Amino acid sequence: MVVVASTVFCRNFKLSVNNILISKVFILILMISSFLVSRGVAIKDPTSPHGLRLLIEDYPYAADGLEIWAVIKSWVEEYVNFYYKSDANIAQDSELQAFWKELVEVGHGDLKNATWWVKMQTRTELIDSCTTLIWIASALHAAVNFGQYPYGGYILNRPTKSRRLMPKKGSPEYDELSTNYQKAYLRTITPKNDTLTDLTIIEVLSRHASDEQYLGQRIEGDLWTSDSQPLEAFKRFGTKLAEIEQKLTQRNNDETLRNRYGPVKMPYTLLYPSSEEGLTCRGIPNSISI
Repeated sequence: MVVVASTVFCRNFKLSVNNILISKVFILILMISSFLVSRGVAIKDPTSPHGLRLLIEDYPYAADGLEIWAVIKSWVEEYVNFYYKSDANIAQDSELQAFWKELVEVGHGDLKNATWWVKMQTRTELIDSCTTLIWIASALHAAVNFGQYPYGGYILNRPTKSRRLMPKKGSPEYDELSTNYQKAYLRTITPKNDTLTDLTIIEVLSRHASDEQYLGQRIEGDLWTSDSQPLEAFKRFGTKLAEIEQKLTQRNNDETLRNRYGPVKMPYTLLYPSSEEGLTCRGIPNSISI
């Protein structure tokens, strides 16, 4: 993270800017519904699918993300409700309560007094928290990570720095921009050494490993629990993810949804659950694996 940040922010500010950004967006990224509402691209609507109405219907990340979020939550609900039959069971689970206390007070000690923390006293609170954790470590990370090289591997498309301010009219920089805009642009964006560092790292980060385990998969098969109901629920989870992938493929074949492929005919595949090894611009690993 620090190495990547060095190609984006000035050296003296990279860590402080990272910390500020993380603290500011921490809450907004947790739940996709909250994120979309906060950005003004969706409103709460109990009559709409997932309880949210997109104000931009052709918004691939939002449309696909809500599908993935819903199926994750459905799986978590089945799992939690199997092991916890009432809210009282949540409050009485000493290990769960100790885990949540450490997460809030130690893991996020600087934010422990924030008012938005749930108390972890009900099944609903546990379901929402687990859904959020799974979402962040799987689909959200996949959406922001595995397209880095496919979309940004050509540095002119996505420079990571602007080393100069916008030139003022009458200045030498403005004259240069007017007479040789290509030279002015190259002197402004990410320099060569930073470009090599940035592209080398994002190519590695954008690749799937040969032994990647994707959302809805378990390498150990059915050995992770001896309880039949959670096993069946997890199989339903995997089946629903496969069905969602088919739905997303159909959306990408719908030429009326122009935001899904754009003028360069590059379909939005970042939230396809499955993938092969390598640079694929798709696939949701079971968790972040760095």
